[in-house]
Amino acid sequence: MNDLPSFDEVHVISDLHMGGKPGFQILRETTRLANYIRWVAAQRPDGQVALVLNGDIVDTLAEDSTGYVAVDEAVQILTRIMADPAFAGVFDALAAFVATARRTLVLVIGNHDIELAFPPVQRRLRARLCGDSLEARARLEYSTAGAGYTCLVGGNLVHCIHGNEVDAWNYNRYEDLARVSRRLNAGQTLAASEWTPNAGTRMVKDVMNNVKRRYAWIDLLKPEAQAAARTLLAIDPTQAKAITELFGIIGEKVVGSFEVDGRLSADGFVPPRPGAAKALTMQDVLGPLGQPQAHSADDLLDQAERDFRAPPSASGAADGQLGTGGYLWDQLTGWLRGLPEGEALRRALVDWLKGDETYVVDNRDETFKAVTAAIGPTIDFVVTGHTHLERAIDMGNRYYFNTGTWIRLMQFTPEMLASTENFLPVYAALKDGSMGAIDKGVNGRPLVRDQTSSVCIRRAGDQVIGTLHHVEGDGTGAPVAVRSFQRGVR
Repeated sequence: MNDLPSFDEVHVISDLHMGGKPGFQILRETTRLANYIRWVAAQRPDGQVALVLNGDIVDTLAEDSTGYVAVDEAVQILTRIMADPAFAGVFDALAAFVATARRTLVLVIGNHDIELAFPPVQRRLRARLCGDSLEARARLEYSTAGAGYTCLVGGNLVHCIHGNEVDAWNYNRYEDLARVSRRLNAGQTLAASEWTPNAGTRMVKDVMNNVKRRYAWIDLLKPEAQAAARTLLAIDPTQAKAITELFGIIGEKVVGSFEVDGRLSADGFVPPRPGAAKALTMQDVLGPLGQPQAHSADDLLDQAERDFRAPPSASGAADGQLGTGGYLWDQLTGWLRGLPEGEALRRALVDWLKGDETYVVDNRDETFKAVTAAIGPTIDFVVTGHTHLERAIDMGNRYYFNTGTWIRLMQFTPEMLASTENFLPVYAALKDGSMGAIDKGVNGRPLVRDQTSSVCIRRAGDQVIGTLHHVEGDGTGAPVAVRSFQRGVR
């Protein structure tokens, strides 16, 4: 343990998703981000400070490329992202960070930036950030084997890992990444047919990117099932085809489940039990709707027709939810009852989101459960990302954080859903679908949450303090503490 790097402060952010062309970019607060990086660099001038970018730093899936992984195009794509005016200032700030004495920059791989594992990409990024400075190059570390990054703060073990390692949809096949690296170093390439993408990559490239070109908010609105997927179908029923296409990706999710089970088993090599993976159903995509769950778009529409012929009661479905059938009935007959456009969806969302804990900071979600079950008892602080949802959880004798994200995030707030008057302009912006409409907001109220999160674990005298922060304004000032935990120096 004494060989681990030791710091006075470790600052962690994740899910920056730098990538895509204008109108397709989901990172907005780039000036704030660049200033925050400079603020971190200025902390403890005489101490050791690390900045960990904990996965999904760039987003190659948002770029125009052939295949599911960029091999021959990877360096070109990274070069374009770094030169994009929207992101260049961030890379300038990172370059200034590694040029500063006693600073360490750590880049952890996620599932949207797997090309960072390739040696040519690492060399290109190192050249951009460090130039010819050997000192700066020594301050840049990569963690691209799925092992995360572990260090010490005041003798306490801090473990940073993106979180997709426990996600069957988005599991990286690190052995395959190593094989590509060997080929690239040997002057060879990889045919597109030789790469097997995970289910999440296929979903993004084959389904979501196409939807996103029409409805830019689709990967910004949470929760995904209760809000985003259902709202998409409500606003544009033709998108049922896109939802149906997810079922062609089930096999990759099952394979991912097997690999995750094997990776997290006692020694990492025990094969999972056959049938251990759960196949995807419409309920997994849309969540429980209070109606018998359909397994294809055709079945869903058949169910809707049955509901149409036998309308639900005025109170909704049997379990008290409005449900798919109830929603479709309202949508089909709303004109008869004088419901304004979008009112049926508003009423459904009130039901669907009742008791939702997506944004509750101490919600013990699936990523929390899986990651904390997989780490050893010696880890004092574990920091993840991936879900885009910030977390700060006291586990009794250790602490869990999720750094959330810096991309745009959307949420149906109680205020939006409180009345027809409040919701209709929101509905109109969603139907418009453009990033411009989303950024503009409605009636002077934003649709995008002004929330960019970070985690800091620092030594303060005889204590080590871990804090979830919000970085606000232009990023030049100290972040605002949301929740803190502390334990003694070891």
